[in-house]
Amino acid sequence: MPNFDLSGKRALVTGANTGLGQGIAVALAEAGAELVLVGRSSSTETLELIAQLSGPATPSEIKADLSDLEVVQGLIGEAEQASGPIDILINNAGIITRADAVDFTEADWDSVMDVNIKSVFFLSQAFARSALAANRTGKIVNIASMLSYQGGIRVASYTASKSGVMGLTRLLANEWARKGINVNAIAPGYFATNNTAALQADSERNTQILERIPAGHWGKPEELGGAAVFLSSSAADYVHGITLPVDGGWLAR
Repeated sequence: MPNFDLSGKRALVTGANTGLGQGIAVALAEAGAELVLVGRSSSTETLELIAQLSGPATPSEIKADLSDLEVVQGLIGEAEQASGPIDILINNAGIITRADAVDFTEADWDSVMDVNIKSVFFLSQAFARSALAANRTGKIVNIASMLSYQGGIRVASYTASKSGVMGLTRLLANEWARKGINVNAIAPGYFATNNTAALQADSERNTQILERIPAGHWGKPEELGGAAVFLSSSAADYVHGITLPVDGGWLAR
Protein backbone atom coordinates (compact mmCIF):
# COMPACT_ATOMS: atom_id res chain seq x y z
CA MET A 1 0.00 0.00 0.00
CA PRO A 2 1.36 3.47 -0.84
CA ASN A 3 2.12 5.44 2.29
CA PHE A 4 1.33 9.14 2.16
CA ASP A 5 1.58 9.61 5.92
CA LEU A 6 4.11 12.30 6.90
CA SER A 7 3.83 11.81 10.65
CA GLY A 8 7.22 12.18 12.31
CA LYS A 9 8.60 14.19 9.39
CA ARG A 10 9.63 17.83 9.54
CA ALA A 11 9.15 20.01 6.44
CA LEU A 12 10.53 23.46 5.68
CA VAL A 13 8.35 25.41 3.22
CA THR A 14 9.57 28.69 1.74
CA GLY A 15 7.06 31.33 0.72
CA ALA A 16 4.62 29.75 3.17
CA ASN A 17 2.92 32.99 4.15
CA THR A 18 0.53 33.10 1.19
CA GLY A 19 -0.62 31.52 -2.08
CA LEU A 20 0.79 28.20 -3.24
CA GLY A 21 3.18 27.92 -0.31
CA GLN A 22 0.30 28.28 2.10
CA GLY A 23 -1.72 25.60 0.30
CA ILE A 24 1.26 23.22 0.34
CA ALA A 25 2.03 23.89 4.01
CA VAL A 26 -1.55 23.15 5.07
CA ALA A 27 -1.62 19.94 3.02
CA LEU A 28 1.65 18.72 4.54
CA ALA A 29 0.31 19.48 8.02
CA GLU A 30 -2.88 17.55 7.23
CA ALA A 31 -0.66 14.60 6.26
CA GLY A 32 1.01 14.78 9.68
CA ALA A 33 4.21 16.73 9.03
CA GLU A 34 5.66 19.21 11.47
CA LEU A 35 6.18 22.53 9.69
CA VAL A 36 8.83 25.22 9.57
CA LEU A 37 7.29 28.16 7.70
CA VAL A 38 9.60 30.59 5.92
CA GLY A 39 8.46 33.89 4.43
CA ARG A 40 9.47 37.50 3.92
CA SER A 41 6.46 38.52 6.00
CA SER A 42 4.53 36.89 8.80
CA SER A 43 2.81 33.55 8.13
CA THR A 44 -0.02 34.40 10.53
CA GLU A 45 -2.82 33.26 8.20
CA THR A 46 -1.07 29.96 7.46
CA LEU A 47 -0.52 29.37 11.17
CA GLU A 48 -4.22 29.98 11.79
CA LEU A 49 -5.25 27.51 9.08
CA ILE A 50 -2.96 24.82 10.47
CA ALA A 51 -4.22 25.49 14.00
CA GLN A 52 -7.72 24.53 12.81
CA LEU A 53 -6.50 21.04 11.96
CA SER A 54 -6.51 18.27 14.54
CA GLY A 55 -3.19 16.72 15.37
CA PRO A 56 -0.27 18.62 13.84
CA ALA A 57 2.18 20.40 16.09
CA THR A 58 2.24 24.19 16.05
CA PRO A 59 4.59 25.21 13.21
CA SER A 60 7.67 27.28 13.83
CA GLU A 61 8.18 30.40 11.77
CA ILE A 62 11.25 32.08 10.29
CA LYS A 63 11.20 35.44 8.52
CA ALA A 64 13.85 35.48 5.82
CA ASP A 65 14.85 37.41 2.72
CA LEU A 66 15.80 34.71 0.22
CA SER A 67 17.49 37.21 -2.07
CA ASP A 68 20.30 37.33 0.52
CA LEU A 69 22.66 34.40 -0.10
CA GLU A 70 24.08 34.51 3.42
CA VAL A 71 20.56 34.14 4.81
CA VAL A 72 19.80 31.27 2.42
CA GLN A 73 22.96 29.35 3.29
CA GLY A 74 22.23 29.59 7.01
CA LEU A 75 18.52 28.82 6.87
CA ILE A 76 18.66 25.03 7.19
CA GLY A 77 21.05 25.28 10.13
CA GLU A 78 18.83 27.87 11.82
CA ALA A 79 15.72 25.73 11.34
CA GLU A 80 17.38 22.54 12.54
CA GLN A 81 18.85 24.22 15.59
CA ALA A 82 15.41 25.49 16.55
CA SER A 83 13.22 22.55 15.55
CA GLY A 84 15.35 19.50 14.73
CA PRO A 85 16.40 17.75 11.51
CA ILE A 86 14.60 18.77 8.33
CA ASP A 87 13.30 15.80 6.30
CA ILE A 88 11.45 17.67 3.54
CA LEU A 89 12.39 20.87 1.73
CA ILE A 90 9.77 22.68 -0.36
CA ASN A 91 11.42 25.37 -2.50
CA ASN A 92 8.32 27.41 -3.23
CA ALA A 93 9.29 31.07 -2.75
CA GLY A 94 9.31 33.03 -5.99
CA ILE A 95 8.81 36.48 -7.45
CA ILE A 96 7.99 37.83 -10.90
CA THR A 97 8.73 41.04 -12.82
CA ARG A 98 6.77 41.98 -15.95
CA ALA A 99 8.28 44.17 -18.68
CA ASP A 100 8.95 43.99 -22.40
CA ALA A 101 12.27 42.26 -23.06
CA VAL A 102 13.67 45.40 -24.70
CA ASP A 103 12.99 47.35 -21.51
CA PHE A 104 14.21 44.77 -18.99
CA THR A 105 16.85 46.06 -16.60
CA GLU A 106 19.67 44.26 -14.84
CA ALA A 107 17.83 44.79 -11.56
CA ASP A 108 14.69 43.21 -13.05
CA TRP A 109 16.79 40.21 -14.04
CA ASP A 110 18.89 39.79 -10.91
CA SER A 111 16.13 40.22 -8.34
CA VAL A 112 14.06 37.40 -9.83
CA MET A 113 16.99 35.07 -10.52
CA ASP A 114 18.31 35.49 -6.98
CA VAL A 115 15.07 34.31 -5.40
CA ASN A 116 13.74 31.88 -8.01
CA ILE A 117 16.83 29.84 -8.89
CA LYS A 118 19.90 30.91 -6.91
CA SER A 119 18.18 30.43 -3.55
CA VAL A 120 16.74 27.09 -4.71
CA PHE A 121 20.19 25.73 -5.45
CA PHE A 122 21.92 26.95 -2.32
CA LEU A 123 19.06 26.02 0.00
CA SER A 124 18.99 22.54 -1.56
CA GLN A 125 22.76 22.33 -1.16
CA ALA A 126 22.54 23.20 2.55
CA PHE A 127 19.72 20.66 3.01
CA ALA A 128 21.71 17.90 1.27
CA ARG A 129 24.89 18.66 3.19
CA SER A 130 23.02 18.30 6.48
CA ALA A 131 21.22 15.12 5.45
CA LEU A 132 24.31 13.44 4.01
CA ALA A 133 26.45 14.33 7.02
CA ALA A 134 23.90 12.65 9.29
CA ASN A 135 23.27 9.74 6.88
CA ARG A 136 19.59 10.74 6.58
CA THR A 137 17.31 10.41 3.59
CA GLY A 138 15.33 13.43 2.41
CA LYS A 139 12.86 14.86 -0.07
CA ILE A 140 13.21 18.08 -2.03
CA VAL A 141 10.25 19.46 -3.98
CA ASN A 142 10.91 22.49 -6.16
CA ILE A 143 8.15 24.65 -7.61
CA ALA A 144 8.59 25.11 -11.34
CA SER A 145 5.99 26.64 -13.69
CA MET A 146 4.15 26.28 -16.98
CA LEU A 147 6.93 28.61 -18.19
CA SER A 148 9.40 25.80 -17.53
CA TYR A 149 7.83 24.39 -20.72
CA GLN A 150 6.77 27.55 -22.55
CA GLY A 151 8.23 30.97 -23.26
CA GLY A 152 5.57 33.31 -22.00
CA ILE A 153 5.69 37.05 -22.71
CA ARG A 154 7.07 40.00 -20.75
CA VAL A 155 8.57 37.78 -18.02
CA ALA A 156 12.13 37.17 -19.22
CA SER A 157 13.78 36.51 -15.88
CA TYR A 158 10.84 34.49 -14.56
CA THR A 159 10.85 32.21 -17.61
CA ALA A 160 14.62 31.79 -17.42
CA SER A 161 14.50 31.01 -13.71
CA LYS A 162 11.67 28.50 -13.95
CA SER A 163 13.28 26.76 -16.91
CA GLY A 164 16.35 26.58 -14.69
CA VAL A 165 14.34 25.01 -11.87
CA MET A 166 13.37 22.10 -14.12
CA GLY A 167 16.97 21.57 -15.24
CA LEU A 168 18.35 21.92 -11.73
CA THR A 169 15.80 19.39 -10.45
CA ARG A 170 17.14 16.83 -12.94
CA LEU A 171 20.77 17.62 -12.15
CA LEU A 172 20.34 17.28 -8.39
CA ALA A 173 18.33 14.07 -8.82
CA ASN A 174 21.15 12.61 -10.90
CA GLU A 175 23.68 13.42 -8.18
CA TRP A 176 21.68 12.60 -5.06
CA ALA A 177 19.24 9.78 -5.93
CA ARG A 178 21.79 7.08 -4.98
CA LYS A 179 22.39 8.93 -1.72
CA GLY A 180 18.79 8.73 -0.56
CA ILE A 181 17.63 12.22 -1.47
CA ASN A 182 14.70 12.52 -3.86
CA VAL A 183 14.61 15.73 -5.89
CA ASN A 184 11.47 16.47 -7.88
CA ALA A 185 9.41 19.47 -8.93
CA ILE A 186 5.83 20.53 -9.41
CA ALA A 187 4.83 22.80 -12.30
CA PRO A 188 1.66 24.62 -11.28
CA GLY A 189 -0.65 25.83 -14.00
CA TYR A 190 -2.56 29.07 -13.71
CA PHE A 191 -3.41 29.42 -10.02
CA ALA A 192 -5.20 32.33 -8.39
CA THR A 193 -2.38 33.88 -6.34
CA ASN A 194 -0.71 37.25 -5.82
CA ASN A 195 1.76 36.49 -8.62
CA THR A 196 -1.06 36.13 -11.15
CA ALA A 197 -3.19 39.03 -9.95
CA ALA A 198 -2.27 41.14 -12.99
CA LEU A 199 -3.38 38.38 -15.37
CA GLN A 200 -6.63 37.80 -13.51
CA ALA A 201 -7.36 41.53 -13.66
CA ASP A 202 -6.73 41.70 -17.43
CA SER A 203 -10.11 40.68 -18.84
CA GLU A 204 -8.72 39.71 -22.27
CA ARG A 205 -5.87 37.57 -20.90
CA ASN A 206 -8.12 36.09 -18.23
CA THR A 207 -10.57 34.95 -20.89
CA GLN A 208 -7.78 33.53 -23.08
CA ILE A 209 -6.35 31.58 -20.16
CA LEU A 210 -9.68 30.15 -19.04
CA GLU A 211 -10.55 29.09 -22.60
CA ARG A 212 -7.41 26.94 -22.73
CA ILE A 213 -7.77 25.23 -19.33
CA PRO A 214 -9.80 22.02 -19.79
CA ALA A 215 -10.82 22.13 -16.12
CA GLY A 216 -12.41 25.51 -16.84
CA HIS A 217 -11.14 27.45 -13.83
CA TRP A 218 -8.04 28.94 -12.25
CA GLY A 219 -6.39 26.59 -9.81
CA LYS A 220 -6.87 27.07 -6.08
CA PRO A 221 -3.77 26.80 -3.85
CA GLU A 222 -5.25 23.86 -1.96
CA GLU A 223 -5.43 21.93 -5.25
CA LEU A 224 -1.62 21.77 -5.32
CA GLY A 225 -1.30 20.11 -1.93
CA GLY A 226 -1.86 16.51 -2.99
CA ALA A 227 1.06 16.53 -5.41
CA ALA A 228 3.33 17.99 -2.74
CA VAL A 229 2.29 15.37 -0.19
CA PHE A 230 2.89 12.58 -2.72
CA LEU A 231 6.38 13.76 -3.67
CA SER A 232 7.25 14.31 0.01
CA SER A 233 6.10 10.86 1.09
CA SER A 234 7.50 7.35 0.93
CA ALA A 235 4.98 6.66 -1.84
CA ALA A 236 7.41 8.56 -4.11
CA ASP A 237 10.60 6.82 -3.00
CA TYR A 238 11.37 5.66 -6.56
CA VAL A 239 10.44 8.98 -8.18
CA HIS A 240 13.47 11.08 -9.07
CA GLY A 241 13.98 14.11 -11.31
CA ILE A 242 10.43 14.62 -12.55
CA THR A 243 8.53 17.85 -13.00
CA LEU A 244 4.87 17.06 -12.35
CA PRO A 245 2.39 19.44 -14.01
CA VAL A 246 -0.66 20.33 -11.89
CA ASP A 247 -2.39 22.51 -14.44
CA GLY A 248 -6.03 21.63 -14.96
CA GLY A 249 -5.03 20.08 -18.29
CA TRP A 250 -3.31 23.20 -19.70
CA LEU A 251 -0.42 21.29 -21.30
CA ALA A 252 -2.79 18.73 -22.80
CA ARG A 253 -4.32 21.36 -25.10
